[in-house]
Order: sequence, then C-alpha cells, then structure tokens
Amino acid sequence: MPAKKAPSPPAATAAAPAQPPGAGLSLVQRALRKLGLVRDIDFALYLPMRYEDETRIVKLADTRDGDMAQVEGVVTECEVVFRPRRQLIATIDDGSDTCQLRFFNFYPSQQKQLAVGARVRVRGEVRGGFVGRQIMHPTVKAAGTALPEALTPVYSTVAGLAQPVLRREVRSGLARAVLDETIPVQIGPRGAWDLRSSLTFLHYPTPDVAMATLEDHSHPAWQRIKAEELLAQQLSQLQARLERAAQRAPMLPSSPELVASSLHAQLLAVLPFGLTGAQQRVGEEITRDLGREIPMHRLLQGDVGSGKTVVAALAAARAIDAGFQCALMAPTEILAAQHFGKLVGWLDPLLAERGLRVAWLTGSQKKKERDAMSAAVESGEAALVIGTHAVISEKVRFKNLALAIIDEQHRFGVAQRLALRGKAVGHLEPHLLMMSATPIPRTLAMSYYADLDVSTLDELPPGRTPIVTKLVADHRRDEVIARIQAQVEQGRQVYWVCPLIEESEAVDLRNATEMRDELADSLGPSVNVGLLHSRMPTAEKQAVMAAFTANEVQVLVSTTVIEVGVDVPNASLMVIEHAERFGLSQLHQLRGRVGRGAAASACVLLYAPGDSGRVGEAARARLKAMAETGDGFEIARRDLEIRGPGEFLGARQSGAPLLRFADLTTDTLLLDWARELAPVMLKKHAELAQRHIDRWLGTKAEYLKA
Repeated sequence: MPAKKAPSPPAATAAAPAQPPGAGLSLVQRALRKLGLVRDIDFALYLPMRYEDETRIVKLADTRDGDMAQVEGVVTECEVVFRPRRQLIATIDDGSDTCQLRFFNFYPSQQKQLAVGARVRVRGEVRGGFVGRQIMHPTVKAAGTALPEALTPVYSTVAGLAQPVLRREVRSGLARAVLDETIPVQIGPRGAWDLRSSLTFLHYPTPDVAMATLEDHSHPAWQRIKAEELLAQQLSQLQARLERAAQRAPMLPSSPELVASSLHAQLLAVLPFGLTGAQQRVGEEITRDLGREIPMHRLLQGDVGSGKTVVAALAAARAIDAGFQCALMAPTEILAAQHFGKLVGWLDPLLAERGLRVAWLTGSQKKKERDAMSAAVESGEAALVIGTHAVISEKVRFKNLALAIIDEQHRFGVAQRLALRGKAVGHLEPHLLMMSATPIPRTLAMSYYADLDVSTLDELPPGRTPIVTKLVADHRRDEVIARIQAQVEQGRQVYWVCPLIEESEAVDLRNATEMRDELADSLGPSVNVGLLHSRMPTAEKQAVMAAFTANEVQVLVSTTVIEVGVDVPNASLMVIEHAERFGLSQLHQLRGRVGRGAAASACVLLYAPGDSGRVGEAARARLKAMAETGDGFEIARRDLEIRGPGEFLGARQSGAPLLRFADLTTDTLLLDWARELAPVMLKKHAELAQRHIDRWLGTKAEYLKA
C-alpha cells in the first residue's frame, strides 16, 4: 500500500543554525534548548500535545454551551470597564446572533483591534451567561484571511516562548530535517506510512481526521512513530550489550566440586538456613557469568524478603576465592549498615583465617577511621568493601576489584554506576551485579533493561508469614493505637511510619516527633517509643536501630529511612500514616519490614480522606492494589500502569532515554516487532542502525552503556 500523502506544512521560514552552548544565544534559543530542541530532527520529533481547529467558521446560532468554536463577525461594542474589576468587553455580531468577548488581561493593541466596525475572526469556548453567549479571552484575528487546510498544533512550551514563535521554529526545523528512511524496506513495516508523511501529518492533521485516533495515538501515523522510537531504544540497548561483550573482565572460575576449604563452601556451611530453589538457580546463573571473560551485567530482582543478600554474599565469596576484591554499595547508610551487619557475621570469621576482612566505608565516618579503611582497601586486606556513596570516592583505591554489587540500583544515577565500574585496576572491567527489591514488569525488562541479563528470585524462604493489609480511615486512629497496645502486650514490636519530619505549611501532615509523643502518652510509661529519621546523627540512628532490634524499643516511629534493609523478625505490625501520599512501590517495601518472623503480621494503611470525603483516584488505586495483593510482581505491574515508566524507573531516568510516544502497557506488539528487528539491523545494516539511533536518541544512547 503506498504511503498516505499528508498535507503539506505551511511554508517554512529561514532560521539560523543552532549555536553551541554559551554566550550569544537569544532568549528564544535558550527557551528552545530548555525543551531539548537543538537539532533539526529534534524539532521534527517535537509533536503537538493537542490541536485547535481553525479550518472552518461556524455560525453563533449553531454553537452550544461548551463548544470550542471559531466565528467571524463585526464588532458592535467595545469598552474598558472597571467594575467589578478592570476588563475589556466587546460584542460581535455574525448575522445569526451576538457574542460578548471578555479580556481580564489585555493590551492597548487588542482594544484597537476590536474597534467598533472592525470585522474579526475569534476562537474560544462559547459559554452561556446572563448577557447571552460569551467567550473568555478568545484568540482574535483580522477577518478575510484564508482558512488553514490543517489543524493548528499546540505544543508544550516554557515561559517566554509563545505558541506562534514555537510553531514557526518547529515548522522550520521540520522542513530542514533529513527524514530519509533508516529502516530497510526488505525488513521494515509494510503498508505503513513513511516517516516524513507521518511526522508532517501529526504536526498538521487534516480536519477530517478522527480526533480520538490522535488523542489515543492509534492513528497509523502514530503507530509508525512509536514503532521507530521503540526500534531506536532496542537498537541502543543491544548495541550497548554488544560493546560490553567486547570488553574483558577477570575470570572467576569455580571448581566443579566445591572443595571444603573454599570460602564459598564454608559460607554455605555456616548459613543458619538452606537455600531456596530460586536462590540456587540464580546462583548458578551468576557463577556462569563470573567464569567468563565478558563482564557480567546482571540485574537480580526479587520481592521483599526473597534472599537477595545471601545470593550477593555467595557471589562475593566466588570473587574472593579467586583472589580478587568485591564492593557492595547501598543508597542509604541504614541499608548499608544492615548489609554490613549480616555479612560481617557470616564472612568475617572465615576471612580472618585468611588474613582478610570486611571493610566499612561511609561519609559519616571520622577521618581516622575512613583513612584506615581506605588503606585496607588499597592493600587488598579488605576483600569485601561495604558502604554508601563513599565507596566511589576518588580517594578510595582498590587493589584488584573484580565484582561490584549495587543494591537498590534504581536509586543510583548513571554517573555513580560508572564511577564504581571505574574502580577496576588495569584494562579489566569489574563484573556488575545490580539488585532491586522492586520487581520489574515484563515490558520494562524487555525495553529499559534489555541491555541486562535478568535473574529473578520468585520464591520466598520458608517461615515467612503472610501479611494481612487493612485500610483504615484516620478517624479510627484510636482503634489502631489499641491494636498496638495488644501487640506490645504479646511481646511483639511495631513500626509507625510518617511521611514528614516536620510540619509543612503546604500540607497538614503529622510529623514523626509529634507522633512519637502522642503514642508515648497513649501507650503509657511501660512502652518505650523510639524515633528515627534521616536528620539524626549517624551514631544516634544506629543506637535507635540497635535498641529496636534488641526489643528495648517496642514501638519505632520513623520516616521512610526504614523502607529497605531493616530486618527485625519480632516486629509484627506496620502502621503507615497518610498512606495515600506514598507511592505503591514504597508502600510495598514498607509492608515488607514485617512478616519476617513466625508471628502473624499485619500492615495498617492509615489514610485521610480529603475535603470531598474521598482520596484521589491515583491514591485510591494504590491503596486498592495494596489491599488486594501481596505479590510484588503484581504490585509492580499495577505501579507501572498508575505512574508510567518515567516515574517507575526512578534514578535510572538520569540519562537513560525514556519513551516519549510509545506506551509499554498498550504497545506490546510494536515492542515485540522492535526486539525482533533490532538484532537483524545491527548485523546486516549496521550503518542504518547507527543513523536510526542517532536520529532518535542522539547522545542519550551513550548513557545506556552504564
């Protein structure tokens, strides 16, 4: 089928080529750069967010209340009035009826344009009123000019960049852009619109188009654009994977039979539990990776409590057995400290026999301690280094780093992951294991994580108790406190999570300090209520957590610093205040802090209805999902539907090219097509593949190599 011929865009005006960053840029150029509009192709791909229909004129008598209409008539009245406020009021008559035009913000030129007797063309939303039809702040043009043949695009813009100026710049960029086909005819989509026709149509649709197909991106022109975008993403991910395959990493071979003297075998022997089938399977996948010269680039995902830390410890043991070092980096000091506490208990006695140790690095350490730890890392005495961002400090030098483990990897930016990889010595790349307690939905794994090998822990260790989740309105707070009292009397412990540390004028939220005091008063002097938040000094936070772990503190009021990594099996109740203000993934992570022991556990989502007596639609969807399922993968799927990939991916969007047009929840067929086509293009049409990547992603594709 021949490509559909789109209407020709209005004639382009000449425009100066884009200037490099720096002085000399005009205000318009600066505004365009804020929108990411630099190259001609950037303008061509900057598609409208909506359209206005200026292709026809209707009679006032034919309009209904709420219609967006364009009418043409003669100005019969025009004056500036000052009551109840200063405004310009004009009346036009088109022969079928009259309409009043109102402007609260206006310029003298507008008053002149609406002089009595002038024939004008106005467009806006027609509303009924006390004086008849009205249009508030309509667009006004002189009558008699030719009507456009296409719908008028409306683009997302920034302050200082008016729509007419932006339309002119986009029109010019579209006319100059090189839009030749980069998808070979023999393997490309058949019967589809070509790229230029698709883009031209989407900037300037014909008025007979079904608007719904533009709004829901189902029009064939939209399908072509989304397919090209998904292909560019798949090509860049696959290219990054192939480039990494050409690099070299230390080989960390394992003996077919684990000898009793290996650290790996000794660690397995001292663990107080057996591995689940999922942990054994994932361990074998990692072992195969570590035994190759190609750098491992693996994402280890698993629901809360699935045992990712054990798998990471066994991988670290493999590296140490081969005579190398391993680094484990976590986003928060509390999480890093939890890892340190577990791994020191398991590994330190075994490492001491070898003259090695586990090192701890964090920004809050005193200089003397940090210098001593850094020296142990540089000498190789520290076989395993655990810490926060301090691990990637320029002052920290490894002797022979072979394995880097990043926990909660979505909280780290591209530059931070690159810095840790750059700690390797010589020409060898370290193997990289990234862990996430937020399961990745299949479509995200196929797109944004296509450059990774993904291992999944889909089995919980025995002994984990199901968590009952209850939605409780804020006015039933007394019932929740009574339940806390009952749990404490049974020897159990409780978390109470607040979203803020101190009150904000913008939102009426209870802060953690006040909540601690309120609970202490309600529960009485026999119950020790502790407080934990991110602004506390490190030593004080550690002391509070140690007291809670030892059951010296029965109720812990905290902010979200306990979201991940905190493991207190005796805690059986989690109360989340203002749960409607938390993200779905965050709620699931917090809920996972309980249910770690044998006692029945519960999570109470305490929510505050708004003025209407209800919570917002998105918040209601989150709370409903939490109440209906405890499956982290189902939670992740619903979270993706509610938030979209941009928010779901968190820090990974720091540089990674997010999709602008395709929707992973509805465009799975296009994604499958792109995944099948990408390897064929890279193998047989490498030059076209590179041009396709450059067109759609530009320099953003470089970030995928991290």
